[in-house]
Amino acid sequence: MFSFYLLTVILIISLLFFLLGYNRAKNLINSNKKNLHSLTHYYGIFCSLSALLPTLGVFFIFTICDDFIFAELIKEYIPDEVINSKDYNFTIVLAQINNSVEGLVFGTPPQWVTNAAEIWKSWVIKSNILTVIVCAITILTSGFLSYKKINSEFRSRNAVEKIVMTILAVSSVIAILTTIAIIFSVVFESIRFFALIPYDEFLFGTVWNPQFEGAERAGSGQEGLSQYGAIPLFAGTFLISIIALCVSVPIGLFSAIYLSEYASSKERAFFKPLLEVLAGIPTVVYGFFAALTVAPFLRSSGSMLGLDIASESALAAGLVMGIMIIPFISSLSDDVINAVPQSLRDAGYGLGSTKNETVMKIVLPAALPGVVASIILAVSRAVGETMIVVMAAGLAANLTANPLEAVTTVTSQIVTILVGDQEFESAKTLSAFALALTLIIITLGMNFYALHVVKKYREQYE
Repeated sequence: MFSFYLLTVILIISLLFFLLGYNRAKNLINSNKKNLHSLTHYYGIFCSLSALLPTLGVFFIFTICDDFIFAELIKEYIPDEVINSKDYNFTIVLAQINNSVEGLVFGTPPQWVTNAAEIWKSWVIKSNILTVIVCAITILTSGFLSYKKINSEFRSRNAVEKIVMTILAVSSVIAILTTIAIIFSVVFESIRFFALIPYDEFLFGTVWNPQFEGAERAGSGQEGLSQYGAIPLFAGTFLISIIALCVSVPIGLFSAIYLSEYASSKERAFFKPLLEVLAGIPTVVYGFFAALTVAPFLRSSGSMLGLDIASESALAAGLVMGIMIIPFISSLSDDVINAVPQSLRDAGYGLGSTKNETVMKIVLPAALPGVVASIILAVSRAVGETMIVVMAAGLAANLTANPLEAVTTVTSQIVTILVGDQEFESAKTLSAFALALTLIIITLGMNFYALHVVKKYREQYE
């Protein structure tokens, strides 16, 4: 709650500086009897941002760094007998102390844990006081300096635009660095996995049966316990994704064509939001729907026709996933089709084309790059979906192309492996990162191929 209250106060003070800057600009206009370089609200925004941004930076630095500093300082208060014990793990000890600090203690903790927690609490209080003082000095100083800058010659709009551009650039850098960090973390753990398991066994093996064996798999005489052939996982992933695309691409594309080219404005205003509601439904709800409604319906219907359909079939998961990703195709394709210039349609009509011919031979080729982009987004969404396949497709790693049988996916196995207590020196745990890396590479290759197709058709159309 301390952080919430402090942020609220910071925002209120920055709003006060906005009012001060705005009123100062108004007074300059009244006293000089001439317009300033920028509109008056730009002066208020400049004062507000100049006060707010440095203070937020100071606040987040204190918030992020104090836990790291406390964790290093608390080591001095851990007894030597605890440190020298063979079961000593600083992460577990730190969790005990933090639980005691937060009052999440079951039973009676050791006295040294209670003492360390009390010392930690005193540090937190001192840190909060120091944070308040530094933030107050920062916001008042930066706000006052920005307020003093306002005069009849000051170009506040240019200054505000420069601040906004800096924020956008920093945001872009953070996004890029986050992506790089994710990739490197996955690659690093995958290298550890392939040091234990041969890559050819992982990439070309047809049996997936991981077990916790520890890091000494090689030479332990237990090579037969675990098998890490990932082909059944990727086969199940793409089988379910293909079923989903067979549902979503025709429905999504045809609905986009109808809404953009044939529907009246009233029909479009009613049906388009109705379709987009599907994107707002939580995936866990789709999972319940697939497991409790679609799968039993398919199983009972198959029994009537003499078909043996598994309770956790790929067909049930694929159908529900296809319904889920319909808005990704329909909404984006609709926007792209609407962006095609009306002059192209008029030219087609002028040459004697019918409505259908104009749509099929002029509008769709012009919108093809955007339509392909929407399908790529749908493919990525289908391949990375987790909840539906966990609840509806099951965990059976079957290598089959039969949609009526139970299969599993890469994301299902990652969830299964990383849920609960993990042994991070085990090949089973590390296999989750290898699966993630392989999925990233496959998805990246699909995107590059799709971009090549888009470029090819764009050049043909142009």
